[in-house]
Amino acid sequence: MSTITATSSIPASRHLTERWHQIRLKTFYGLTSALLIGLTLYGFDYYYLDSVQRPYSPKHLLLRPSGTIGLGLGILGTVIFLGIFLYPIRKSSAWLRSRGNTRHWLDFHVLMGVAAPFVIAFHASFKFRGLAGMAFWIMAAVAASGVVGRYLYAQIPRRLNAAELSLQEAREEQLRLADQLAQQKGFSSEWLRSLSHLPSEERIRKQWIVTVLLEMVWADFRRHFAISRLRRHELSFGGKLTSLGGLLSSGNTELERVITMAKMRAVLSQRMLFLSRSQQVFHLWHVVHKPFSYSFAFLAVIHIGVVLLFGFK
Repeated sequence: MSTITATSSIPASRHLTERWHQIRLKTFYGLTSALLIGLTLYGFDYYYLDSVQRPYSPKHLLLRPSGTIGLGLGILGTVIFLGIFLYPIRKSSAWLRSRGNTRHWLDFHVLMGVAAPFVIAFHASFKFRGLAGMAFWIMAAVAASGVVGRYLYAQIPRRLNAAELSLQEAREEQLRLADQLAQQKGFSSEWLRSLSHLPSEERIRKQWIVTVLLEMVWADFRRHFAISRLRRHELSFGGKLTSLGGLLSSGNTELERVITMAKMRAVLSQRMLFLSRSQQVFHLWHVVHKPFSYSFAFLAVIHIGVVLLFGFK
């Protein structure tokens, strides 16, 4: 009995860990969004002014880079900047590797990478000149490439890479989902196949790597609208309104169950199709992302050093 209890508690503990991770992640996103929205509402009339007019604004002493708020944002940006590098440091630290899992660390790494350019932009009061301006645009490029990297990370089946799920088992999973979908009566097979409309393996194999990335994004984008079309086919006028034309869940349990199965099959098919090429894109992304990251770190350290040596303006 104790064995059964221990075994059944594993999925529950993982579910609880995942739930708390999502709560923490959403909290940080919410706080960051609130900060940026508050700064926009408070300082819009100041940021809108040109450099000649700003010193005459009553908010200048607060919002300029060396002002009370501006300097605080610079310090916050520096802290976020340091936090970004915890993720790569974790790879070489046994102590950090034992804390949490890689995907959770990556989520916060992306969060900080996205937040940093916005915080620094407000710190610089949207005036990007000289070395600091160069560092900002490199940071923006790092943030954009980080979002792409997180997307690619999600496209590569982790279990498949770890040999926990073979391609044959993945195909068996596809067949299982196909059998379940064949038993439902709500949608025709043609409607459900619209979610899995993908290019041929030969086409993907011959395409340039950037084109493959665009194909992956387009397949995801197209699937979302195919799902909304399936919902609209079954929903009443009121249901279409409450689900925003099928973009949101309809609340119909049976309908959403069928859609979930069809989506799972479509996602699995896409990831199997793009697996080898997405790995190539991911490796190429590392070649681009790391030099930009280290370049930004180098310029940021110089900027901070110069400010500390020669004072604030």
